[in-house]
Amino acid sequence: MNRGFILLNCDLGAEEYIVDELKQMQSISNAYLTFGAYDVIAEIQTETQEEFAKVIVTIRKLSRVVSTMTLNVTSPE
Repeated sequence: MNRGFILLNCDLGAEEYIVDELKQMQSISNAYLTFGAYDVIAEIQTETQEEFAKVIVTIRKLSRVVSTMTLNVTSPE
C-alpha cells in the first residue's frame, strides 16, 4: 500500500471546486480546505507506487490547480 498527501495551491475561489473534484477520485481517501501556505490537502492511497504517480499527474492536470507539493509516506520496517 502506498500512501501520501498532496498539498495544492489553486486559483482564488476554486478551492471548493478542487476539493469536490478530488473527492470523486477513487484513490483520494480525504480532501480538505486549509488556511495557510496551501489551499487544499488530500490524502492518497494506492496499491503501487506507479498508481500513486499516476494519481499525482492527474491531480496536477486539474484545471485551476496552480502548484502542488507531494509528500509520499514511508513506513519504517
